[in-house]
Amino acid sequence: MPIIVSDSTSLNELLERISPIAPVCAIDTEADSLHRYKESLCLIQLSAGGENVLIDPLAISDIAPFGKYLNRSEVWMHGADYDMTMIKREFGTLPPKVWDTQIGARLLGLRKFGLSDLVEHWFGVVLLKTSQKADWGRRPMTDKMTEYAINDVVYLLPMAECIVEELLDKGRYDWFVQSCEAARKKVLERDDNKDDLWRINGSGRLQSRALAYLKSLWEWRDAEAASWDKPSFMVVNNKEMLVWAETLGSGETLDLPRHLQRPDRLRRFEKYIAEAKALSDEECPHKIKVPRRKKDAAFEKEVDKIIQKRDQASSVLDIDPSLVIARSVAESIAAGEVSPSDVLLPWQREQLQIEG
Repeated sequence: MPIIVSDSTSLNELLERISPIAPVCAIDTEADSLHRYKESLCLIQLSAGGENVLIDPLAISDIAPFGKYLNRSEVWMHGADYDMTMIKREFGTLPPKVWDTQIGARLLGLRKFGLSDLVEHWFGVVLLKTSQKADWGRRPMTDKMTEYAINDVVYLLPMAECIVEELLDKGRYDWFVQSCEAARKKVLERDDNKDDLWRINGSGRLQSRALAYLKSLWEWRDAEAASWDKPSFMVVNNKEMLVWAETLGSGETLDLPRHLQRPDRLRRFEKYIAEAKALSDEECPHKIKVPRRKKDAAFEKEVDKIIQKRDQASSVLDIDPSLVIARSVAESIAAGEVSPSDVLLPWQREQLQIEG
């Protein structure tokens, strides 16, 4: 059974033990996004200074000292985007150095790069992934949950040594540094409070009236999810909400699922829909106009040129071609919409023989 740090005294004692000897650590996080309306950081798994422990932010009155520890450390994670997002939300910033074993594995050419795949690849250990969708806000946690959680970090630092050694042997360690720094910067600069979050994927095809209904549906769903204390997808998922908006925009009526036909829920739903219906055409949200790309022969030739260089480089390097450049990025460069230096890392421009 892993040690669970669940009070401020125990946390401070842990940090006093590991801080002088552990400038490098591995962490993972667990949240309750599949079970609650407002996502919370429920668990931090830590491997540092020879200790593997679980830290319980839900039980600790002051978790800030751990944030200060991270700000002095080099931190290894796996598939770090989500964990960095949770750390940034909890502590307001990110550690100065965040290294991602998934990025390292992909740069080495591994096509299976999930954590369990990498643990089996380097250590021959098969991890059980039975608690991926567990309710991490539940207390007490089961033995199966704590075992699953601690296994997410116990192999990360030994794996990091293997990855760094192989990256150095292949001359790709600098690529790894560039890629991890770019990933960290992306999370730091990401705006999680945009006003147009309701413009979900697929909404670009909707006309203005349907967009008005979509916005109201988004606001209704958010209010319902908050009142239920459940994730919004449990009210209605994005794909279905798009269909509803399109149906309402065309003047048709909806056949709501049974769980939304309770009188109180139906009244709230109808209130939001009535607000959208009452908008004038001028008040309805408008489609975002995206400049039409001119796809002529010169454009196609330039895209093919970049893709050919990409495929040649990725074949020689034995890595996924998308690591060198994604086709959508190649098209943006070919169309003159972006500068290569704005969307490509130095190592990528080098492999593609692209300047600027």
